[in-house]
Amino acid sequence: MARYRDANCKLCRREGMKLFLKGSRCYSEKCAFERRSFAPGQHGHVMRRRSSEYGLQLREKQKVRRIYGILEKQFRNYFGEAARRKGVTGENLLQLLETRLDNVVYRLGFAPSRKSARQLVRHRHFTVNSKIVDIPSYQLRPNDVIQVCEKSRKLDIIHMALKDADRSADLPWLRLNKAALNGELVELPKREDIPVNVTEQLIVELYSK
Repeated sequence: MARYRDANCKLCRREGMKLFLKGSRCYSEKCAFERRSFAPGQHGHVMRRRSSEYGLQLREKQKVRRIYGILEKQFRNYFGEAARRKGVTGENLLQLLETRLDNVVYRLGFAPSRKSARQLVRHRHFTVNSKIVDIPSYQLRPNDVIQVCEKSRKLDIIHMALKDADRSADLPWLRLNKAALNGELVELPKREDIPVNVTEQLIVELYSK
């Protein structure tokens, strides 16, 4: 399975903002973006020209891809599905990405980052409606219950993540039960309840050309 293997901090520096790809490290003084906020590469610190309309649209698409850890072909498939659904295409796209199993595991606080959540799912540490699911891109539906497997309930990474963050507290579309180590997707998220700093309309304009 293809995946990005280079340094995650380069992605934040390229987009000019924190994408929070490395969990708690992104909140500490060790964060590479705090020390070198300019773009990576030999000429990254040099003032660049003002981006064109296409450049702005491309950067927004790349930003969303990198936040959710999606490769290009998979992202195109998500956009195609979002365009086929009723409603606003940009909001549909973010709904599809937010309701991936790995993202919901991260949002509930069971993993310090989406990358860690993806690995935990692949290693069969979670069930959906009492059935083990090891596909990070598994699409959740309202009322689905995500639970830590019995054999995985003592994993330090899960308990440390729950201790360090409570990401689901302000998300009305998720319900977390820390004692039972489970969570529920209450409803599909609305755009105002999705905490990502992106302008999805630029992505729609990019793919509409």
